[in-house]
Amino acid sequence: MSSYPYNRLDKNDAAVLLVDHQSGLTNLVHDFSPDDFKNNVLALADAAKYFQLPTILTTSFENGPNGPLVPEIKEMFPDAPYIARPGNINAWDNEDFVKAVKATGKKQLIIAGIVTEVCVAFPALSAREEGFEVFVVTDASGTFNKTTRDAAWMRMQAAGCQLMTWFGLACELHRDWRNDVEGLGTLFSNHLPNYRCLFTSYNATQAAVAAATK
Repeated sequence: MSSYPYNRLDKNDAAVLLVDHQSGLTNLVHDFSPDDFKNNVLALADAAKYFQLPTILTTSFENGPNGPLVPEIKEMFPDAPYIARPGNINAWDNEDFVKAVKATGKKQLIIAGIVTEVCVAFPALSAREEGFEVFVVTDASGTFNKTTRDAAWMRMQAAGCQLMTWFGLACELHRDWRNDVEGLGTLFSNHLPNYRCLFTSYNATQAAVAAATK
């Protein structure tokens, strides 16, 4: 019998850390197509807003080749803590970033960023060392190739980080469809074309049932 403790993501105890999703760094992402990766990152951001999770934005050396934060993310979180690190490679080495994380009062940290083996792995490992539960959103994090990605995943897993996708994360946070069918369905439909077809069919069926009962 497994002794693995299944500690589910809890929307009341989770915060999202979006690390170094910068315009220059996006050019380094080759383990996903550009369109898929952008969609995944924005899907995670939409999920953070939908579940009203505290969200922290950070960049590294944005006046250099890494470039500024992807504008869509900044527009989605105009009031979120925004830490422009002057040079710290590991975001956890930046005092303002760590203060912002701890100020949320949350013990579950959801992390995604560019690149996976550095900007995600370093703060994820540092947070684990300080006792946080860490959930890495694999498809909203990108890097040079699958080899470097897999090495980073194995390193983080060995430290107790949990690897998830944005879709799995949203389902675990939501718990039960009856909590809000339309809201979660809209979130999925906006980022998964096949799910949009499914939900269009569902809405048509619901409309037909409603019309038949009048």
